[in-house]
Amino acid sequence: MKFYHVYILLCADGLTYTGITDDINRRFKEHQEGLNNRAFTFRRRPLQLIFQQEFNDVLQAIYFEKKIKKWSAKKKLALANGNFDLIQILAECRNASHYKYHSDQD
Repeated sequence: MKFYHVYILLCADGLTYTGITDDINRRFKEHQEGLNNRAFTFRRRPLQLIFQQEFNDVLQAIYFEKKIKKWSAKKKLALANGNFDLIQILAECRNASHYKYHSDQD
């Protein structure tokens, strides 16, 4: 059975990078060695692998990667730290500013 990994890297400048691969060790090594000088992570090395989640269905992995790519760095770091309560709080804070929570009456 083939496995797919969604991963988050913490870059030296504090930014995060989210990706998907079928070989987490190889892919991390590629990022760390800077094989592609146009890659997002190239000038942001050294990198830390702070999160990985394994999937046996590539479509589920792609869905999860696309979902967390849209998250803030704070939310990604909360996921990497296993702080699921904070993920919920951060999601609620963002939703509270959503237009549908504002009344038409001021």
